[in-house]
Amino acid sequence: MRVARHVTAVALAAAMTISPTSVTVPPASAEAIDVINPSGHAVALRDAPRKLSVTYVHRGRRHTLDDFLARTKTSGFVVLDGQDVVAERYTGASRTTRFQSWSVAKSFTSAAVGIALGEGRIRSLDDPVDKYLPELARSGYAGVSIRDLLRMSSGIEWDEATDVPRLHAAAHRGRPLRTTAARQVRGWKPGSRFEYTSMNSFVLARLVAETTGVPYHRYVERKIWQPAGMESAAGIGGDSGGDGLGYCCYHATTRDFARFGLLYLRGGRSGGRQVVPASWVEASTRPSPRNPSYGLHWWLGRGGDFMAAGLGGQYVYVSPEYGVVIAKSTIGAGRPDQQEALAAFRAVAKEIGSGTVRDRAA
Repeated sequence: MRVARHVTAVALAAAMTISPTSVTVPPASAEAIDVINPSGHAVALRDAPRKLSVTYVHRGRRHTLDDFLARTKTSGFVVLDGQDVVAERYTGASRTTRFQSWSVAKSFTSAAVGIALGEGRIRSLDDPVDKYLPELARSGYAGVSIRDLLRMSSGIEWDEATDVPRLHAAAHRGRPLRTTAARQVRGWKPGSRFEYTSMNSFVLARLVAETTGVPYHRYVERKIWQPAGMESAAGIGGDSGGDGLGYCCYHATTRDFARFGLLYLRGGRSGGRQVVPASWVEASTRPSPRNPSYGLHWWLGRGGDFMAAGLGGQYVYVSPEYGVVIAKSTIGAGRPDQQEALAAFRAVAKEIGSGTVRDRAA
């Protein structure tokens, strides 16, 4: 099922309501929405609330968790200790609210690439992307490896702050984004530096669809959303040509975003099934040569933790050390300090997980 709404390119839907028969998108959404269905065997999350007295230090100042959540206009917040929901709160929203993911979607796209690679649909990450997408053969993407796209090191001339609004405006005007991708030009040597480029993620979503023969959103539904045990239907943004955006625009509940983090906490396994290859989870969360804080479409901490991050303060944080997952959603947009978010999440994980680790050791 797909719906489309047209508005300004700079503001997308913060939340949406989805049922098996209808999709309601607020009038602030620019993309078409493809609906994906939930799992028939949702991963159970058990309510096990704990009192959290968390403080952290950022830029020489001590802050509380409550201050951080209020200051960053957090609308949905879920903390998992394994499958136990130890903290959950909503402001101006509820457990059923579908939040706009923004760039958290990039980590889902990475997972889809990893699954397609594991299935043999993609032969190697070192293959040039135009081997699979011939429309890019005369663009700046010609000869660029899939690996360099995942590392945000494609060499495309790109300014994220100004080019993403243009990209979304193109989708809003009904222009297929594959045409826009084919017009990108080379700005520097691929692999030589890090440059955050949302167009790379769109190309990767196109790659998934082309190599699998399945639309991007449907592949995500069949290979990630349902096997990972997501509880609710969700929406995935696409363009007028039927291509998934890949770089943004998943509309899902905070609990289901947390389930995605739980999938990666467990090495890509869910319900006794290997959903994402374990080797891909490990490779995705390994530092890239040009940016030690970035893997394959995942942001990395310095202690083995990692997170998906989106505009306005959307996060899915995973701490393998403490076995903790945090999902944070907002309705407002902005540019919160990602390093402060990491500090706050680490403090929460330590507060929750250190006792669990002691219990396990005992």
